[in-house]
Amino acid sequence: MAALLACAPVLAQGVDVPAQGLIIGYRASATDTETEQIDRSPRANERERARARWKAASDQTRERTRRIARDVGLNARQAGEAGNAALLTFERPLRGRSLEDAMRRMRLHPDVAWVEPNVLVKRLQTVTPNDTNFSSQWHLQVPGVGNLAAMNLPNAWNLTKGDVGPPVVVAVVDGGVRFDHPDLMALGPRLLPGYDLVSDVDVANDGGGRDGDASDPGDWVTSAEAQTPTYATCDVANSSWHGTFITGQIAAATDNGMGVAGINWGARILPVRVAGKCGALVSDLLDGVRWAAGLPVAGVPTNNNPARVINLSFGGDAPCNALYQDTINAATDAGALVVVAAGNGSGALQRPADCQRVMTVAAVRKDGAKTSYSSFGPQVALSAPGGSDESGGVNLLLSTDNAGTTLPGSNGYGYKQGTSFAVPQAVGVASLMLDVNDALTPSALMDRMKQAAAARGHVDAGYGQCALPTSGLCNCTTTTCGAGLLDASTSVQLARGPAAVISPIGTVTPGTAISLDGSASVALSGFNIVSHQWTQVSGPTVAISDASTAVAGVSLPNAQATYVFRLTVTDDFTPTARSGRDTVTVVAAYPATSGGGGGGSTSVLWGVALWAWVLAVCWQQRRARRQA
Repeated sequence: MAALLACAPVLAQGVDVPAQGLIIGYRASATDTETEQIDRSPRANERERARARWKAASDQTRERTRRIARDVGLNARQAGEAGNAALLTFERPLRGRSLEDAMRRMRLHPDVAWVEPNVLVKRLQTVTPNDTNFSSQWHLQVPGVGNLAAMNLPNAWNLTKGDVGPPVVVAVVDGGVRFDHPDLMALGPRLLPGYDLVSDVDVANDGGGRDGDASDPGDWVTSAEAQTPTYATCDVANSSWHGTFITGQIAAATDNGMGVAGINWGARILPVRVAGKCGALVSDLLDGVRWAAGLPVAGVPTNNNPARVINLSFGGDAPCNALYQDTINAATDAGALVVVAAGNGSGALQRPADCQRVMTVAAVRKDGAKTSYSSFGPQVALSAPGGSDESGGVNLLLSTDNAGTTLPGSNGYGYKQGTSFAVPQAVGVASLMLDVNDALTPSALMDRMKQAAAARGHVDAGYGQCALPTSGLCNCTTTTCGAGLLDASTSVQLARGPAAVISPIGTVTPGTAISLDGSASVALSGFNIVSHQWTQVSGPTVAISDASTAVAGVSLPNAQATYVFRLTVTDDFTPTARSGRDTVTVVAAYPATSGGGGGGSTSVLWGVALWAWVLAVCWQQRRARRQA
């Protein structure tokens, strides 16, 4: 078979990058049932039952993965999970035709819906000068002449410093943190232990795989390592201390007489280490997002501090697909706003920035223009300062850092730039909003932050307008860099309005009559919700009954489709009532009919199909050569 498969002349996109395994999406199966007895007694709380259900499903999926690997003739080291998908780890990294062959074999199996290589996602590049003091944090100041993109934190801090309600948990899904940095040590118990989810020992660079130590040991890549199969596409680089810098941006100890100020003075930071040398494996990154949101991950202790906001400062390597979207959906449904970087490619967005339900942040300069490096596009929610190196570097961003080029050195402060560092600006502001109104859902947070940004608009910096497919330094528009410039003060004010809360629906059978339930919506203390209004945002047009009540109804047609409905609630605040909005997505789809089980006749038919396909490919190639 190997000789016949070598007939194929064209490599699939991305297969020349070394992959440590395959991430697999399966078709729904009638045999996918829980294989363990779930404790349904009153003593078992919902989190424990959810974890038991996840373990039962993951055990079943792992066995399915091992069985299919045997069917298709792949040597696997182990089976596991990658976010909400299945993971098959190779005995050794594969690339080129070997990887293409493995992917093709897996795709042709009737149980498999899609396959993706488990590759390293490169961290966004940064610039690191150094200096220290609050006045150098230009991006936190009140906007003014010469500093149009500043986020107006002093006025936001007049409303809350993060100390109004219970501390908000913010996850930094990144490369870990230097727990010994003085400006982070000063956080005390607000800097949570977190977890290390880097599964590959070499990538982890700390002597082990997944464990409870989320500290950053350094992520340098030497020229010799860049010649090895694992790091063949990686850049030679010093350690970045990426997660430490971002953690300081969000919550460095503030008003403590030293160092830099964080945006939220009271947030709890949850370091979730997913990246090591060169970056993060897709499987680790997605598991990190799940774990940060409080969702179960096989083989990892339960996260008892689920994050309300997740900082995911990673660039894209491909368009968004079900692999990323399913995990993002799970985290969002669990109540976490996932905030992601637009990327540093100066062009169109890639995953996770182009996925749905994420808050994508583009980077602007001090004068409000899009930075030369920031990617952009219609999926961007808003723009925030990302730093830029004009004027001798004084317009870069300042935060907690480390001087070590390989292993950790002295702790200090440094300057960097990139969309990686625009993300924590929005993350910090979202956490301040939750401090004054913890009923805000991820979509409500995003909606209000976009409204606040739109109020500021985009600054006409005198450059040409940004336009895809690529553009360097340019003037943003609402179709390229989001609603406008991030404004902390206006965002926090908008958080004080009512919150629309909709009961999730998910997937239903076409023709079903559904209830749109917004009865859990809440107003701030001392006020009441006086009106509800349901509208349809997208999908085939349907009639909404009782659209001006808390619970409305819709009869879906007998056809597969996706619908989005919005609820707007208004309170009795005077002199002008305040409103809040949220949306719910409903997927109408018929259950899958394809079988899943074991080998048997299905596996035999699959083998026949594979051989037929191989022979057809070779015949077509030989015919093409004869005609050339």
